[in-house]
Amino acid sequence: MSNKLSASVLALSGFIALAVAMGIGRFAFTPLLPMMQADAGLGLAEGGWLASANYLGYLVGALTAAALPGTPAAVLRAGLLLVVASTALMGLTQGWYGWMAWRFIAGLASAWVLVSTAALCLSRLAAVGRQALAGLVFAGVGIGIALAGLLCMGLAMAGVSSDHAWLLMGAIACAGAISARRLWASGPAAAMANAPVATPAGGQLRLIASYGLFGFGYILPATFLPAQARLLADDPALFGLAWPIFGVAAAVSTLLITRLAGLYTRRTLWIAAHIIMAAGVLFPTLAPGLGAIAVAAVCVGGTFMVITMLAMQEAQAVGGLRARHLMAAMTASFAAGQLAGPIFFSLTNTWFGAGLDFALELAAAGLLLGAALLWPAGTRRATDTGA
Repeated sequence: MSNKLSASVLALSGFIALAVAMGIGRFAFTPLLPMMQADAGLGLAEGGWLASANYLGYLVGALTAAALPGTPAAVLRAGLLLVVASTALMGLTQGWYGWMAWRFIAGLASAWVLVSTAALCLSRLAAVGRQALAGLVFAGVGIGIALAGLLCMGLAMAGVSSDHAWLLMGAIACAGAISARRLWASGPAAAMANAPVATPAGGQLRLIASYGLFGFGYILPATFLPAQARLLADDPALFGLAWPIFGVAAAVSTLLITRLAGLYTRRTLWIAAHIIMAAGVLFPTLAPGLGAIAVAAVCVGGTFMVITMLAMQEAQAVGGLRARHLMAAMTASFAAGQLAGPIFFSLTNTWFGAGLDFALELAAAGLLLGAALLWPAGTRRATDTGA
């Protein structure tokens, strides 16, 4: 990258890659769950197990992302191809075990794409002084979520079946993967100039643990917001809006956070995001209703990609030459946390009849503990090298 145009093209390619991998591969299941409940008879507990298959795949993908042979670009390319295939296969096959397999593969591939995209984009943008474009890269997740949610809302209103919706998502993912080819067909990432000395292992462990608690805290509302809204309103035009609101908030927040980057440290912003998310997770338990779910969608959606972006930037800044490995370790911790969330809900719901409110209250407590692990906030501004 030798000029502003190439940096912008790089950021846009990363934006598209994350929109495909995360907006579709990871999160299209959420707005599709009410449709699958309607035409496939899925219950919330069954939906939790399908979500958990995706989260288990994400965990395996995070554990293997840094150890796979080949360049980050090659891993990214493989991940995008698997996202396309596994999404389309959700619509081409019927049956519980097949769906479990495809959701697992989609999760695995999504982790490969996230870690590889972060490794490719953050180091290159930092090398040319265009760190602020990281906000555009990570906004891809929110835009992907919002577009998937709006599309599913429209398809549900038109009476389209969930299997046809999955096929359409697969076609869109294919188009997106091709559009991102400048990123996944590129060569090795530029070497980091003046690479920072890695933070001691103890400090890195706190980052890893906090990111894992974030995974546990956000995943229950992220999985069940549309289903919660559907219990309150049968009209797809109403309950279907929960997920697009979540996605728009995620996209806008990553762009707006760059305006605060020069005023506060990354960890200060990260701690604040944990607290706001915890409030959003709790709000529907305190004041049930569509309005509360909309507030939760804004609070959770408006912080979850901010936390992801800040965490990957912090890993890039403090991980030294092994930043990619720290990113993978943090992503694995996140994946373990989000895997535990739906399993915890499904087991307590099945065995003890516990409602979603109990799980959400525990998730909020986990988020606050994660914020405590990040204290003290540190002195590096979010615009420092590697941000």
